[in-house]
Amino acid sequence: MKVYLKIHIRDEYETIACCDEELLNQVFIEGNLKIEISNRFFGGKLIRIEDAIDVLKQAPFFNIVGEKIIEKAIDCKLLTREGVRFVNDVPIAIKMMI
Repeated sequence: MKVYLKIHIRDEYETIACCDEELLNQVFIEGNLKIEISNRFFGGKLIRIEDAIDVLKQAPFFNIVGEKIIEKAIDCKLLTREGVRFVNDVPIAIKMMI
């Protein structure tokens, strides 16, 4: 399985954006919620999901979208199932360090 992963750097902080391969360039809307899986934000390198998990383990901040990457992140204890939200049945999770 492959996912797109992109590293955003602002000041000294890194935010990792990662999505399942098939979700790139799609928009999901549910009521007043909207998520755009844009190439600009998510469209970095297409890599193996295991390699993405290695990067996410080190990330202080991340945005991940899609069943495959979310399930793998839960399996690897990067987040809990309770921390996952859905927009039009698409799972989304955000990690933020305080």
